Amino acid sequence: MATDRSICIHGHFYQPPRENPWTGKVGRQASAAPFHDWNQRITSECYAPNAAARLLDSSGALLETLNNYSLISFDFGPTLLSWLEVNDPHTYSKVLEADRHSANAFSGHGSAMAQAYNHAIMPLADAETRRTQVAWGIADFKRRFGRQPEGMWLPETAADVPTLASLAEGGIKYTVLSPLQALRTRPAHSETWTEVGTGRIDSRRPYLVDLPSGEEMTIFFYDGGLSHGVAFGRLLEDGESFVRALRGSFSEGSRPELVSIATDGETYGHHRRFGEMALAYCLRHLGDGVRLTNYSEYLSLHTPEDYVEIVEPSSWSCPHGVLRWRGGCVCGSTGAPGWSSQWREALRETIDWLGSRIDAVYSEVGGQYLKDPVRARDDYCAAFLGGSDALDAFFSSHARTPVAGARGTMAELLEMERYGQLMYTSCGWFFEDISRIESKQVIAYALRAAQIAGQMAGADLVSGFLKRLESCTCNDPRYATGRTVAEEVLATSRTGPSRP
Repeated sequence: MATDRSICIHGHFYQPPRENPWTGKVGRQASAAPFHDWNQRITSECYAPNAAARLLDSSGALLETLNNYSLISFDFGPTLLSWLEVNDPHTYSKVLEADRHSANAFSGHGSAMAQAYNHAIMPLADAETRRTQVAWGIADFKRRFGRQPEGMWLPETAADVPTLASLAEGGIKYTVLSPLQALRTRPAHSETWTEVGTGRIDSRRPYLVDLPSGEEMTIFFYDGGLSHGVAFGRLLEDGESFVRALRGSFSEGSRPELVSIATDGETYGHHRRFGEMALAYCLRHLGDGVRLTNYSEYLSLHTPEDYVEIVEPSSWSCPHGVLRWRGGCVCGSTGAPGWSSQWREALRETIDWLGSRIDAVYSEVGGQYLKDPVRARDDYCAAFLGGSDALDAFFSSHARTPVAGARGTMAELLEMERYGQLMYTSCGWFFEDISRIESKQVIAYALRAAQIAGQMAGADLVSGFLKRLESCTCNDPRYATGRTVAEEVLATSRTGPSRP
């Protein structure tokens, strides 16, 4: 057996932003019943239980509770943390506390990773959007965890070299990908490449990707079989099986090895009932000869010795690259026979059309009020998270001139850009139809952004947006086209969310 054996368990904890862009509140979601909304339901089933997972003895008596977050690697979506901070401050505090405790356990390296801000598919974004997603993800992380992130989780692990370059420009050291995203590898001392496609890469070591800038990005590939067994198999049915599977995944070699798994964090309790208890048992019973770690600590102790080229673009939830988020594949089409995924392409084209017009309005109008509109947008996240004092400092720093009434216009412009980011949230394309709540949410953000941009430009962008959605085929027979869905969103969202 290898003399240096480490295990890292990563949880990607995330929910899409759900706030009504006209009211700032989350409306009632009937499909989450008996809870008010899905954030509330999944917090009850997953986020809170993992902060105090129960460990029982053979008779079922409680031995202890464990904050699972303190012993695993994890990332939390910034928009989810914003919701938790207000709606479940206790669980929120336990997540932050876990990062501090993990730093004590793992050589000063906290286990929390940052995340691109609102889960946009990065290879489908332009360079400015990628930069903003990274900048906002880092700003949100620093405000909550009080430190610079070392790693960043890419939404759906969707990656290409320009995306990795955007991470490096932000000071990020590593990210985590699926083994199916690896194309070929070579040792650092050799120019000979070995093909490792279809998941054949040895995931028990870190790799480097060469970037055009001359910088390098470290990639950790999770163990595909183990991760699938946790997320979709039976490994969480009892903690002992989980332990045996992890311990049995090392080779007989002598070089240092890291066995790591990565799944949606919601697996532990929401997708798999009592999964948080199996995780807690595993964390407490891995036994001698192996050690728990996180990616940051492991990288500090083990310099990558191999290079990798990745499949471009690629992701962990679509074998067709990133077609799931722009049309062209049937991934997630689980509706009735004959349902089509055509709507994805039409929605992406409509959102892109609106995005270009929003950015044009921001550039033209913002240039009249802001010294550097691009830099102002990148800095805006820290300002809107920091409250009134941070906003005062932000506008003082970025305003071109102290024109009376200019602050209101600048605030509207920046909120327009924020909604312009949120309308690209990946969940809007993930499932089987545009009529789902996730797609309706991105449409709501798009409509609000179009409304503000239209007011600024003296144009009717909402009508243009609706017109383009007429080409969007809707699978749900209750809706004629994507326009019908958007008109319902427009009619209901502006009335505000229903109350408990």
